[in-house]
Amino acid sequence: MRLFMINTLMVILFVHTSDSIAQTTEQNQLPKVWNLEQCIAYAKQQNIQINTLRLTTKSTEQDLLLSKAAKIPNLLGNASQSFTNAKNADLVVGGFQTQASFAGNYALNSSMVLYNGGYLNNDIKQKDLFIKSAQFNAEAAENDITIQITQAYLNILLAKENSVYLNEILETSKAQLKLGELKYNAGSIAKKDFVLMKAQSATDNFNLITSQNAERQNTLTLKQLLQLPSGYDLTIQKPETLETTLPVIKLEEAQKIALEQRPEVKSSLLEKEAADLELQKSKASFLPTLSASGSLASGYSDNQSTPYPTQLDNNFYQRLGLSLSVPIFNNRTAKTVVEKSKIAIDQSNLNVENTKTVLAQKVEQAYINVLNAQSQFTAAQEQLDANTENYRIANEQLRLGGINTVDYLLEKNLYVQALQNFTQAKYNAVISLKIYDFYKGDAIKL
Repeated sequence: MRLFMINTLMVILFVHTSDSIAQTTEQNQLPKVWNLEQCIAYAKQQNIQINTLRLTTKSTEQDLLLSKAAKIPNLLGNASQSFTNAKNADLVVGGFQTQASFAGNYALNSSMVLYNGGYLNNDIKQKDLFIKSAQFNAEAAENDITIQITQAYLNILLAKENSVYLNEILETSKAQLKLGELKYNAGSIAKKDFVLMKAQSATDNFNLITSQNAERQNTLTLKQLLQLPSGYDLTIQKPETLETTLPVIKLEEAQKIALEQRPEVKSSLLEKEAADLELQKSKASFLPTLSASGSLASGYSDNQSTPYPTQLDNNFYQRLGLSLSVPIFNNRTAKTVVEKSKIAIDQSNLNVENTKTVLAQKVEQAYINVLNAQSQFTAAQEQLDANTENYRIANEQLRLGGINTVDYLLEKNLYVQALQNFTQAKYNAVISLKIYDFYKGDAIKL
């Protein structure tokens, strides 16, 4: 029993160690520092939803091969071997005599459809459209994940930059608190002012922790989008510059480009064409079907005196035939299929219009976001410049004793708020600009 437990424990440890080694090897193959282009490329290759859509495309390709194969003749081989044991009456000697015999039959059969109202040709065309539509659906999923990753990536950069600024502010608060403590102990400032300094230092520390928490959360969001291992430490690269203002093309032009190029629109148009072909296929139910068939067969039996090869030759026969099936009455089955196909066409038209409408609205929203973000960034820049100067003067006045603590903290809080507004506005401008350019066909790069 003890030996069994030891062996079981060793197997568990071996499996755990193997899994750990495999996971470590996988992590070692990942980049140490990720840029945005690497994140997007990795997600396009590894994302489960995108790969599922790619498998759907492969499955549809098999459907196309099956439809094409329906136009060529099939070939079936049949072989049967039988043993018969029977009692036959013997009139000469009287009684019954047991007789056993072996017999065999062999055949090759083939058939093909010669005409069925164009059903097979339309089915091939439809399956080809389904393949292209599935490919566009995969591209649409890639576009969606690209936007999500871009937003998560820039949110991390935003939180990182906020943390840097807030850490500098906290260090300044700690230095001022230390100086204030000296002044309070020396009786130069009132206890109320010293307590205000302690409260402000605690507030600055809280703001820094909040920003660091946001950075961790945004990093987790990006890791989950990339579907990276849980224990992997994701580090992203900060670009040297971020473009916040660029020439923005007119909304009408951007919408026109998007409606012509975006895969979701192309997919919906292909599905509409497929619905038209489905109607043509359903109409074939009213038309006759002409099929051809042929057979080659032979057989033998050992209860004959003729040799085996001779029997096969004597029994060999060939058959060719044509079969015509004409629908006369099928309890409205064909008509119902046709009417439902017409409804499906109307639905596909609505799907096309809805896809175009939703896309046009997204582009318009992206356009408004760009205009709002750029104007907000300009205003935030002016606000930060003014409050930075006021904060610099307030620091100098506090050092010289020319300003009370309440007025100083008011100027400091205005500066912190202006700094956070500026950082937020800067990244909003970058994100909105990248998304708008992406809708008009530009790749997202930093």
